[in-house]
Amino acid sequence: MNKTMTYKPMNLARWIIWGLFAVGLIIAPLLFKSGASLSILSQIGTVMIFGLSYNMLLGQGGMLSFGHAVYSGLGAFFAIHAMNLASAGQMWMPVTMIPLVGGIAGMFFGMLFGYVTTKKSGTTFSMITLGIVELVFACSLMFPEFFGGEGGISTNRVYGEKFLGITYGPQIQVYYLIAAWLFIATIGMYAFTQTPLGRIINAVRDNPERVEFIGYDTQWARYLTLILSGFFAGISGALSAINFEIVTAENVSAIRSGGVLLFTFIGGVGFFFGPMIGAIIGVFLTVMLSDFTKAWQLYLGVFFILIVMYAPFGVAGIIMLNLRVAKYGKFKRIWPQMAAMCAAGLVALVGVIMVIEMLYHYTLESVNGTEMKLFGTMVDTAAPTGWSIALALLAAGGLAFWKTKKSFATVWGEVNSEIEEQIRRATA
Repeated sequence: MNKTMTYKPMNLARWIIWGLFAVGLIIAPLLFKSGASLSILSQIGTVMIFGLSYNMLLGQGGMLSFGHAVYSGLGAFFAIHAMNLASAGQMWMPVTMIPLVGGIAGMFFGMLFGYVTTKKSGTTFSMITLGIVELVFACSLMFPEFFGGEGGISTNRVYGEKFLGITYGPQIQVYYLIAAWLFIATIGMYAFTQTPLGRIINAVRDNPERVEFIGYDTQWARYLTLILSGFFAGISGALSAINFEIVTAENVSAIRSGGVLLFTFIGGVGFFFGPMIGAIIGVFLTVMLSDFTKAWQLYLGVFFILIVMYAPFGVAGIIMLNLRVAKYGKFKRIWPQMAAMCAAGLVALVGVIMVIEMLYHYTLESVNGTEMKLFGTMVDTAAPTGWSIALALLAAGGLAFWKTKKSFATVWGEVNSEIEEQIRRATA
């Protein structure tokens, strides 16, 4: 019997990327030490897991779901009840393992609801998921014994004996718990993309008829993927319950489902790390920006529309396109036009922000005075000076952006044509 030995080199780049990811999770709280920063980092971690689990459906399986919050929300409710039972001494469950409770709950409801939803695909699937999220949200108000009614269910994450001095009282300990589960869950979801099921669900997304022709059951592939997605979504919900120590009906609402859809699409559904970028941007727009302006929802909506219209592959797609240009040594040809276009866009953006903020203040808060602080300067929204400056910036920036965009588009097209020709020659 002849045996051949093959040498498979180690994928050094992949080890470097995962190593940098782990190091980033470890040193992040050392760079952002305040309590508010740790809370935001913790929220970003939970939303990253939620977004990655959602992308298993949308990005990898082509399943546009409007009800993914059902699995994270129900996972959160089961997790918080488990915490309350453990703190009362009625069961043994350390806080470190609570995310598994949420994950198992999410998986169970994925099996339950997924059996119905995955029988159909496309628009029908989306509408069924929307109906399920509304059904579960209605049940959350109808059964206050489990869901807590409008007030929700609260808990105390500090219970049981200390383990190596860890009580999960300080926020930094909660952050590292979320970071550890984020790292584990990310590895698990990435590993899924390399499995036969992960490959098949990609094929189901692209051409379900051909998948059925070669003998695979597309409904079964969608069903299994949704179950696994529900498991990771439940982990995210449980970590959110630990972080906030409260779970309400909002956790299973269509609003939460719509939020993860927006964040995932903004980050880029075509890339594995896209939802992670979307989580950072989404938490910034919904948490941090809301502390500074009442118009944060307007900014979020406009940003989402711009991404859909001009960057359908999301922020991750923009990054990867520029990295490809840099890889072929042609970035130096586009950066002058890119810098000019970005500078013009920034001037126009300042004008837009001034108009929006002054309009909000003048229409909603003028009863308390027409003056407001904008970019560190007091501006009278009833006087023409501020409006004139804002419109001038908007007009000048918009005109400059329109002109520089043309030159950038020309250079960008030339560079990418050269890259495609280079790739074609190398392949030939």
